[in-house]
Amino acid sequence: MPISISDLAAGRATPRGVTETKLLAELRQRAKALGFEAFGVARADARPDLPEKLDTALARDWHGEMAWMAETAQRRGAPEALWPEARSVIMVGMNYGPETDPMADLQHRSAGNISVYARNRDYHDIIKGKLKELAGLLNRRTGAEVKVFVDTAPVMEKPLGEAAGIGWQGKHTVLVSREHGSWLFLGAIFTSAELPASAPHAESCGSCRRCLDICPTNAFPAPFQLDARRCLSYLNIEHPGPIPLEFRAPMGNRIYGCDDCLAVCPWNKFASETHELKLRARDELKSPALADLVQLDDSGFRTLFAGSPIKRIGHARFLRNVLIAIGNSADETLVPLAEARLRDAEPLIRGAAIWAVRRLVTKARADALALAFLPDEGDISVQAEWSAVVQPARAN
Repeated sequence: MPISISDLAAGRATPRGVTETKLLAELRQRAKALGFEAFGVARADARPDLPEKLDTALARDWHGEMAWMAETAQRRGAPEALWPEARSVIMVGMNYGPETDPMADLQHRSAGNISVYARNRDYHDIIKGKLKELAGLLNRRTGAEVKVFVDTAPVMEKPLGEAAGIGWQGKHTVLVSREHGSWLFLGAIFTSAELPASAPHAESCGSCRRCLDICPTNAFPAPFQLDARRCLSYLNIEHPGPIPLEFRAPMGNRIYGCDDCLAVCPWNKFASETHELKLRARDELKSPALADLVQLDDSGFRTLFAGSPIKRIGHARFLRNVLIAIGNSADETLVPLAEARLRDAEPLIRGAAIWAVRRLVTKARADALALAFLPDEGDISVQAEWSAVVQPARAN
């Protein structure tokens, strides 16, 4: 029999003999032991404003090509819409703070910059098992139904985390914690139990706008709003085609994700390096040489990124990103490696290679390559890349 909120408020024991105070203390203690540094509870109906906010973003096409956001909008807008039995949501956060400032890696132009969260194991796999254990404890103590979610279901974790008091959504739309800055992975447990809610966290950004001003592509139409179509993390992870021309130079050496708006948050001064060993950066992913990455075949790519979220974007999309970084590197020693990809079987890779090469070689060399390759090119998008070589006035 699920716990009722009246029983909990009165401090009465559940059929399993657990009072509200003891139950939440036990859950919080177990969450901490599992590696969750943040813990809070929100009512399932705590954010009635979410459907309208989501509809506004979708109407403005800020979700870009992430069609699944529109397809799941009705369920995403409220926990009860996703699961009608939901009465409470337990939100937890796991610190994944880096050991060094990720902004410094942007200066190493002949190396790739991988977002902090993707430098080791896939956080989905790490957190889901721990969430299931915590949810199982709640089920055993109360008999309540439970469901766990880690980023892959239509759940708006960040506003729910705010409602649960573990942080607030900053002007960059990411949850910010006083203890962990912007470096928190979130997990959610929906339950049919009516648990006492934590006090929601007040927005504490003040007049600061560092996250907005640092964005290299002006992806924030206004504070607390994000147009994913201009976000480098969206473009080099979710976007399936060629990187739009206007965003290639701003991409720099970011080959997977972008941490700029997170890294400059002043609240990070209170953050610490993650305690979860599986989230600490692997040495080979801290600042990998572009010369090594561009030579990866599909098998090598899968081996290097086994167990990593990077593996999900696939070899072609990853090599697209690496070649854009090579084009931004100003490193002429990478030219032969980029030219080798002009013959790649994947149009996405060939197109990015063209852009990289023409950024690094003389006009005469670029024209000679266009003359050699363009007549036999059958892909329209790649033809357009070669056309930009011979029409420099239209190129960026």
